[in-house]
Amino acid sequence: MRPSLVHIAITLDEDYLRGSVAAVHSVLRHALCPENVFFHFLLYDNSLESVIHTSFPALRFKAYFFNPDKVRGLISTSVRLALEHPLNYARNYLADMLDPCVRRVIYLDSDLVVVDDVGKLWRTDLRGRSVGAPEYRHANFTKYFTERFWLDPKLAGTFTGRKACYFNTGVMVIDLERWRLFGHTRQIERWMEVQKAGSNDGGGRIYELGSLPPFLLVFAGNVASIDQRWNQHGLGGDNVIGSCRDLHPGPVSLLHWSGSGKPWIRLDANRCCPLDALWAPYDLYGLTT
Repeated sequence: MRPSLVHIAITLDEDYLRGSVAAVHSVLRHALCPENVFFHFLLYDNSLESVIHTSFPALRFKAYFFNPDKVRGLISTSVRLALEHPLNYARNYLADMLDPCVRRVIYLDSDLVVVDDVGKLWRTDLRGRSVGAPEYRHANFTKYFTERFWLDPKLAGTFTGRKACYFNTGVMVIDLERWRLFGHTRQIERWMEVQKAGSNDGGGRIYELGSLPPFLLVFAGNVASIDQRWNQHGLGGDNVIGSCRDLHPGPVSLLHWSGSGKPWIRLDANRCCPLDALWAPYDLYGLTT
């Protein structure tokens, strides 16, 4: 694969397939050179690969089987069942799954659309960091971890000397060479083991959400900050009641329906939020079923 290619990784799952197809469509619609975009699809149902062939006959891509047993024993219960899905953790293993010649990749969630040339995101200067992502310093960082975590000096000391703040893992630029060099996959797994042990032995959980907190523990404070236009997140609404959200102030290059409400579900139910209309033009559902 040529170095000039823009590499993008995204999961394919039956429940989110419609969203994944829309995300791919949006990237291709807005890419200055769509022929230079190469997709890496992570899946554990090989039949879904045919959907991509049908929807995008000329697409350059490779599919990778992700064995859910790899993480089942590490996953703890979360505030929302969807957050416990094994494919949510596939991003942890990109450096192992992708060919060694792939040195950098953009990871995208399945509930977003890109409305700008993805090449701009690809050219992000990571400034010697393993991960780049939009950061949100106004967010209450402490809420992502439990009281047990903050009351334990050894655990809370993880962030000593780091200006840690929240970032959303649904949009990341990853330096795979650095990731492999520093063994970040194993670092993430160790935190998942701490969480699992606390849940099992009565010591107490250190977080309540799914795959996000281990990323924060490893990378928060050490992230190359990317313009927030590349992740207008939270459009799915509140994790509990699914309320509609508005855009954050500022320009927009990527719209992200993180949260419990997904635009394809709300559109089908005729209970859409206003911003769901921005997702609809990329929906190829009629071509994939």
